[in-house]
Formats: sequence, C-alpha cells, structure tokens
Amino acid sequence: MHNFTVERLTFDTLTELPNSWQPADYKAILRKTGYDNPDEIAADELTAMAQMALTDLEPTEAAQLVLEYLFEDQLSSGQIENLAHQMLTEKLWEENPELDQHEGFFKATQLLYTAYNGKFPRAEAVQFQVQLTAENSEALALFDTAPEAPLLRLLAQGMPDNTLLKRLFHEQLDGTSFPEAPNIIWQLTPSQKTATSVVFEAVSSAYWLDDFKYADTYQAATQPDVTPEEVA
Repeated sequence: MHNFTVERLTFDTLTELPNSWQPADYKAILRKTGYDNPDEIAADELTAMAQMALTDLEPTEAAQLVLEYLFEDQLSSGQIENLAHQMLTEKLWEENPELDQHEGFFKATQLLYTAYNGKFPRAEAVQFQVQLTAENSEALALFDTAPEAPLLRLLAQGMPDNTLLKRLFHEQLDGTSFPEAPNIIWQLTPSQKTATSVVFEAVSSAYWLDDFKYADTYQAATQPDVTPEEVA
C-alpha cells in the first residue's frame, strides 16, 4: 500500500467528451448518409453538416447509422437495430451491461442529442483535475502503467460510502484486480509532475464519479493491480 494526499483541484460537468468526434469521423458519418464529397466541406462546417444529414433520417435510423459506425466490429446488425431503438429513452452509457461500450454509447448519444434538439437523452460526463502527493518518489511509479485502477482506489476514498462505485466494485477497490477501471475512467492525462506529485486530468461518466465533486483534500492509500504472472 502507498499513501497519498489527494486534492481535488477542479470539477466540471460536460455534455460532450473532449475531442471525441474528429473531422474524419464527421466525414465518415456524412458518407454513410449518402453525402458525396465530404472532403470539400470546410472544417468549421463539418459538425453542423453531419448533424443536418442525420436529421434527414428518422431518429432510430440515425441512431442505427451512428452505432454502425462506432461499433461495426463489436455488435451484430440485430444488436445495433435493437440498441438504436433503446437509445431514444435509455442511458446506454450507464445502463448497458458491457462497460467497454459505455464511452461509445456516450459519444453516439451526445451527437444525436445535439442533432435532434433533445429528442435523445442528455448525456452527462465529468471532468476534473486531481493532485496526488506521495510520501516518496517511488510511490508515483505505480501510475506508470495501468494508472486507472490505483487512481480509482484513491478517488473512491474521497466519496460517500453509498456511492455507486463503492457499492458495485468494492471487491475490486479493496483488491488488486480491477479490469473494469479503464472503462470507468475514459480519458486520463498526467501533467505537472514533480518528484513526489502528479496532477491527473480525468474524464468519466457522471454515473460513476459525480460524487467526487464533494471531495476536498484527504489522505488515502492505494495499490496497483497485480497480474497473474506477478502472483505466480
């Protein structure tokens, strides 16, 4: 176990994930809608053009098209058709049992919500900066690889006991195997690193980490995940 001082520096609520849709993505969506020459569209007009092209379709058809683009290698056509109907009323980035698909469902919903002026559920994510200060420089090394699991163990200790993360993943938080962690923290960027401290900027669903907004500065201990090879 390694001890840290954890300090929440910032906390914001987002309705769009940073850099989640790139120009190439919008062009691909336009091609799927039948638009002939998306490369000729000015970069600052791509978002609006893609949204307009989607709204020429029925909402479920647009949802199906977006899901096909995002999940063509993961979901069957039948699954995509069913999920496209569910997207109109369900928060799939929270409710779908496949955690590794949550970020994709968020991306799909944020695009469709904007295009259809709220006909789809409103997606909410959180973005925050947290500073971790260690007792010694060696402790920071546990964030060099697979940092999401040890970071979540620290974040959870600053949240209420009834928070969803603790209720659903208490064994993973207490143990040394948390394979779901990278599917809970969607984006993680280190910065301002010193010999004994680091600042992380994290993006996640409000579903998991909204309660971290109540955290102040506190002491917490964490441990990295241990692979089966390391156990052996």
